Amino acid sequence: MTGTARRRPRADALRNRERLLAEADAVFRAEGTGASLEGIARRAGVATGTLYGHFPTRAALIAALLEARNEELFDYGDGLAAHPDPARALADWIRAVVRHAAAYQGLAAALAARADELLDSCHRMTAIGEHLVDRARAAGALRGDTTGADVFTLTNAAAWAREHDTAEQADRLLDLALAGMIAAGAG
Repeated sequence: MTGTARRRPRADALRNRERLLAEADAVFRAEGTGASLEGIARRAGVATGTLYGHFPTRAALIAALLEARNEELFDYGDGLAAHPDPARALADWIRAVVRHAAAYQGLAAALAARADELLDSCHRMTAIGEHLVDRARAAGALRGDTTGADVFTLTNAAAWAREHDTAEQADRLLDLALAGMIAAGAG
């Protein structure tokens, strides 16, 4: 074996990792992303050192939880690039990202903080948003100088609102923001 070859993880290490992810998902859904990592390890039946061996930071654990969900979201966003109505595609993307970011209490703040472990996902979300903004702008479907960064900030704000108010009120505020972005007659 060469110095650069990597060993395949042991079966028990893979099981521990999967149990940690399952318990973290359940705990974060119930208690938010600020929940006790030690409690997650205890629920998974592993030592705290095992948790930190797999996920050295809270952000690394969140990033691992989001990995599969992010890919689904990114595939959805990439598919929206071919939607016949650019304004509708942009609005659908924003709503999907808001639902995604509000999955766990505190997730919107973690995404907004752009922890190192989450940067690649944040960049990809922003790039998809920018592409959909550019497409909507080219079709005359956007008002003003709306940017991809504006869309990213809006999604984080709407997800935060969804976490701290009712989903209905957050959706209403999102509808108002979208009405301000989408040009009359579009979408």
